[in-house]
Amino acid sequence: MSTENEGNENDAVPAAPSVPSVPPVPAAAPEGTPPGGDLPASGPDSRGDEPTDRVPAAHQEGGPGPSSDPYGRPAGQTPAPPQQPPAASAAWPPPPPPVPSYADAGSQPWGAPVHPEPKAPRRSRASGLVAAVAVAALVAGGIGGALGYWAADSNGSGSSGSTTVAASNSPKDLKRADGTVAGVAAKALPSVVTIEAQSGDGEGGTGTGFVYDKEGHILTNNHVVASAARSGQLTATFSDGKKYGAEVVGRAEGYDVAVLKLKDAPDGLTPLPLGDSDEVAVGDSTIAIGAPFGLSNTVTTGIISAKNRPVASGDGSSSANSYMSALQTDASINPGNSGGPLLDAGGAVIGINSAIQSTSGGGGMGQSQAGSIGLGFAIPVNQAKNVAEQLIKTGQPVYPVIGATVTMEEKSGGAVISDKGADGTPAVTPDGPAAKAGLKAGDVITKFNDTVVESGPTLIGEIWTHKPGDKVTLTYKRGSETSTVDVVLGERKGDS
Repeated sequence: MSTENEGNENDAVPAAPSVPSVPPVPAAAPEGTPPGGDLPASGPDSRGDEPTDRVPAAHQEGGPGPSSDPYGRPAGQTPAPPQQPPAASAAWPPPPPPVPSYADAGSQPWGAPVHPEPKAPRRSRASGLVAAVAVAALVAGGIGGALGYWAADSNGSGSSGSTTVAASNSPKDLKRADGTVAGVAAKALPSVVTIEAQSGDGEGGTGTGFVYDKEGHILTNNHVVASAARSGQLTATFSDGKKYGAEVVGRAEGYDVAVLKLKDAPDGLTPLPLGDSDEVAVGDSTIAIGAPFGLSNTVTTGIISAKNRPVASGDGSSSANSYMSALQTDASINPGNSGGPLLDAGGAVIGINSAIQSTSGGGGMGQSQAGSIGLGFAIPVNQAKNVAEQLIKTGQPVYPVIGATVTMEEKSGGAVISDKGADGTPAVTPDGPAAKAGLKAGDVITKFNDTVVESGPTLIGEIWTHKPGDKVTLTYKRGSETSTVDVVLGERKGDS
């Protein structure tokens, strides 16, 4: 599992990058790319870089040659004079001359001859984009030439009539309906920012955030700003190019949520509306906005492909992981989308884009850069909102807990309560929620309320969708016996 992190703190910053850069995407971890890294011009993951060595079929299979009659008449034949209609039926304008009976049935009587273009020289993979643009220009030129030829031929064909071309009725400012992707994007983009985080030693990366309230708070991922949280610089750039300095209000490593505050925040900020992630259904449309690979203000679309997906991710630089019961989407999410909003079809935020599944690195905590394969994960906005409010209020996160340490094995048939806790402490906290419910070391928790628990990360992700004081139901196995108990969640303040 790779998070779509941005700040690869261990790489030196290349000078004078030729293209935007972003942090690498660590599998199962917040990914990062030091600013200044050049994107590869070619490679197995490149797209649109195949050499173009032939002209489109439309040019190879053009109409008759220059000596052919534009009306499709064979060379050397003289057309019969057009028959005039009876005087009683005269009208203006006169009808066009009929197509001669001897015209080729397969030709287009009003078409213009299109001459085949010479073969384009073969281009290297590095110039694939240029080749594609050149071919597009050739195609457009061919069509324009054909239309121009037709117009000239029509006006010079001997007809005494004139041709009037109506002016376009298209409005100068074409507006999109609110329910369209374009309409949603137009409203949301002014409230989305591209975040640049630079640590004290000059390293950092790029991510995304969005306006949370009119006071200038910006909601994003913790892994986007972690490199510059203690000593560094943070800037937020809006879609109109205006840039503001920012500072960290609070961070929650476990939730992978952070809140920034704009310095000298402008008036008139428009917070994005927040939806209800509990009401999201598989198949609902999604719209993601962010800066994939440094390309700010990028909009992609997809659907919710799954809910309550257990995801554990880390930034690869520490043992601290984040856990979420995520919304899964096939909207294209890449390094640089981290912290950006995942919107529903109405433009309400339903999640914060945080992680992507990657095929690179062989799974686990690989650090190689990766791109979208259609499996992106977002923190449900209901959870993110609770965390953000806590961070704005106190500056530190509060986590609900059951008071028991579980193993982090991914395929254990449940969440197994460890024999010992961290630093040799008891696995079940004395007088804690689990202890009060009768849970012991070795018990295997298999369900959290109605959700099947397959591993420790799954259990933690489900617990963290709740608040301290919530009552939940745990199903567990002890030996061959299965039992169910109610547990009132406790709390832990801060990251430890």
